[in-house]
Amino acid sequence: MTTESLKEAIKRELPEFLRTDPDFRACILELTRKEYVGRMEIEDWFSKLLAEMRRDREEQTRKWDEQNRKWDEQNRKWDENQAELKRIHEEIMAQAQKHDRSIGALGSRWGLQSEKAFRDALAGILEKSFRVEVLNINEYDEQGVVFGRPDQVELDVIIKNGMLLICELKSSIDKAGMYIFERKARFYEQRHQRTANRLIVISPMIDARARKVAEKLGIETYGDSSEVEMV
Repeated sequence: MTTESLKEAIKRELPEFLRTDPDFRACILELTRKEYVGRMEIEDWFSKLLAEMRRDREEQTRKWDEQNRKWDEQNRKWDENQAELKRIHEEIMAQAQKHDRSIGALGSRWGLQSEKAFRDALAGILEKSFRVEVLNINEYDEQGVVFGRPDQVELDVIIKNGMLLICELKSSIDKAGMYIFERKARFYEQRHQRTANRLIVISPMIDARARKVAEKLGIETYGDSSEVEMV
């Protein structure tokens, strides 16, 4: 029998020998023990692996819990800081509003006086530079054409060589003020049955939106009385 035929015979008969002959099976297991890991060794290795994984998981959980406690502490301090900042901000705003009301009350009284002084100064410059008379007109609007209700209407009028110029002399003017001036001018024209040759606003502080309204309504605007070209 050749070596190859012997191998073939062993392969063919070996399963049956292992199944029916305990001694033969024990002999084969002893001969091959070094070639494979035994069940006990596998179980021991697997137990160690599970234990190591369990320890890693517990350590990771501990780290996460510690980090969460730190975040909770930071969030608590953040909330406390935000609450304190909000309280301080509210106190500052309350003080600011109180001061604004005080300053506003003073400014209101001063504004009435300074506006008149400013208007009188501009009127004086116009009269001196262009040798015209600036007339301050104060008439009662019974129909409420200008302000939507009956009230006094004040404006300045210049008459030169038969021409009528209606002026607004103010320290500042905004969009609403420009519309009011236009209504005051039309009120004067209707009241006196005369059409103004020019509508003029002279103010060093004219809001950008007010300038657009003036352009739309045909009102001339000047930042200084010396810029006015009188006819």
